[in-house]
Amino acid sequence: MRLHKEGWIYCIVATVLYAIVIWMVMHFLGEWPILAYPLLLILGLIWFWVFWFFRIPARTFKSGDDLVMSPCDGKVVVIEETEEPEYFKGRRLQVSIFMSPLNVHVNRYPVNGEVTYVKYHKGKYLVAWHPKSSTENERSTIVVKHPKAEILIRQIAGAVARRIITYSKQGDRAVQNEELGFIKFGSRVDLFLPIGTKVNAQIGDVVENGLSVIATL
Repeated sequence: MRLHKEGWIYCIVATVLYAIVIWMVMHFLGEWPILAYPLLLILGLIWFWVFWFFRIPARTFKSGDDLVMSPCDGKVVVIEETEEPEYFKGRRLQVSIFMSPLNVHVNRYPVNGEVTYVKYHKGKYLVAWHPKSSTENERSTIVVKHPKAEILIRQIAGAVARRIITYSKQGDRAVQNEELGFIKFGSRVDLFLPIGTKVNAQIGDVVENGLSVIATL
């Protein structure tokens, strides 16, 4: 397990602040341990969570040219046919994965191919499971052209997450399971697949990036 590069500044700031708080609590509340120790415990858990949020666990990724791997860790909350108005402007099969603040938040390419479209949108901060979050929230859209199909990946900010990081650029080669971005502090990722794609996941499934097969092309 290692710490993601996007988390270093947050972890440094959290550590400095926690050290200052420890000194202040022990200096001003040292004579009242019944108050000091519970407060330090609560703040210590928050400090630990910051490090935990930016963790990158060691994994042996699964791969396959016909496989659509999960782009993130989380829970499958939507599998449905819907209209995709931004890029395809037509019907597609949508699979949405909700990431809680406890999940690993790195995002990875679900397939190999060429990045043909990247666009960032400012927007609202509706809760990530809200039906309109896919089209109204802050979001970033990436399209990968696989030999068999074009796959759209949409990073969506939630009510807590307000910082989407996208490494993808138009013309890049997408390599299955390599990082395409990161979303800080709770969010959602949508996949838009061709109608008729065989979906291997079910609503309610807990999936992991690079390990769970979402669909087969």
